[in-house]
Amino acid sequence: ANDPVAIRQMGAYRNQEGDYDGAIEYFKKAAGLGDLGAHYELTVMYRNRHGVEKDKKKEVYHLEKAAIGGEPFARHNLGIIENRDG
Repeated sequence: ANDPVAIRQMGAYRNQEGDYDGAIEYFKKAAGLGDLGAHYELTVMYRNRHGVEKDKKKEVYHLEKAAIGGEPFARHNLGIIENRDG
């Protein structure tokens, strides 16, 4: 099934289990289906280097996608980054 919320939840489960590669796979699929929470989770994964190399561009890309869609934590964190970086 292509239920983005269920797919994101599977990613969260994998992340909690320490299966970062599996989590990234699920989060990317859910984000591709438009899930804002998955974009935010990818932001965290890229920032903390869980299953991926640290990548500031990808971190900000997913943060912007989530923030533009209205995800509150993403909007807050993007505001902090923009305030800090100008």
